[in-house]
Amino acid sequence: MRAFPVRLPSGVGYWTVLDDELAVMPEADAFLRHVRFGRDQAELTTHAYAGHIALYLRWCVRTGRDWRTAAADLALFVTWLRYGSKKTTGIESPSPSGLVLAGPGAEHARGAARIENVLTGVRQFLCHGITVKTVPGEVLAQLYEVAEDWDLPIEARSAGMGYRMKTRHRVKVPRKPRDRASDAEIVALFGACRSARDRFIVLLLARVGLRRGAAAGLRREDLHFMPDSTALGCAVAGSHLHVVRRENVNGAWAKRQVGAGPGKPVDFLVVQAYDQYVIERMALPHGPASDFVLVNLFAEPLGAPMTPDGVTDLLGRLSRRAGLSRVVSPHMLRAAFASNVADAGGTLDEIAALLDHAWVSSSTPYLHPAPDRLREAIDRVPSPRETTGQPGAAR
Repeated sequence: MRAFPVRLPSGVGYWTVLDDELAVMPEADAFLRHVRFGRDQAELTTHAYAGHIALYLRWCVRTGRDWRTAAADLALFVTWLRYGSKKTTGIESPSPSGLVLAGPGAEHARGAARIENVLTGVRQFLCHGITVKTVPGEVLAQLYEVAEDWDLPIEARSAGMGYRMKTRHRVKVPRKPRDRASDAEIVALFGACRSARDRFIVLLLARVGLRRGAAAGLRREDLHFMPDSTALGCAVAGSHLHVVRRENVNGAWAKRQVGAGPGKPVDFLVVQAYDQYVIERMALPHGPASDFVLVNLFAEPLGAPMTPDGVTDLLGRLSRRAGLSRVVSPHMLRAAFASNVADAGGTLDEIAALLDHAWVSSSTPYLHPAPDRLREAIDRVPSPRETTGQPGAAR
């Protein structure tokens, strides 16, 4: 079992699952087509789900289980994922025994976050099978249990006693803050740029907080870098840009559709960097051709839109050229943007809106309070003597 890309005549693509005979697994293909076209999710989402399903089906084949009812033993699947070597769980033929032997001190082959993601994909696949009657209905009880809502945030609880469907198989994933790029690293990246386009990309990620897919999918019509855009039919005041979900030839995909919203504000530095990039771009014979904002100016294919991977590769080159001790990723610049907004006094709901998060709680891992802000928070706490008005209370 393996994940495999499919490209339709229209140019739209998704990922499916092939069996060991390189034949399409029909139930998996139906689910993945539903995810791509029925739910309007990204091609990369089907890529991830296809990998999860392939692992699950591979486990079923190599342990002699029927994939339709193997959810009863999903705990063993978790163990297989956690300790199974590439020889046991990979595409190549398994070891002669086909067993996972995990003794004391055995190292994990996969981390908790990776396993939890795989379980999510498998549950989605099996639930779709239950809906279309290819999986027995009783499997739902093997995946979920009825639970009280006491462990949910207070905002999510219903009035009185509430119940919900809770996953039976879970892996504890510690929620760590997103690793952010430091301001010094951002300045170093900016200084390492050799073109106006590269400087604009750094600022687009670090001062607007765009995901790499959203940045690579921008079109010229999405940039409203004027004090007044009413002539363009846009009532949003000030310089801003719109993130619009489209089918793009470069594989770029906006995770959320926010084009009809208020727009993402940009500051003078971003506008100035874009002006310099336009001058640079229009001076080249292949510069004006594409409607995409970010295009290849100095590498083949010239004039073609940059891909999301191209943005990541650029930051890798800039990190090495700047002599940084680590490679700064696009998401690290996005986390830096969120942290800097918080340090400047931005509230959590403002940060969630700027990051295009559907839930305010999704923004909390991106917050990295600066040490100076933490010190100021402590200094704002009055002493007991000040609050009680007793001269000797602080002794």
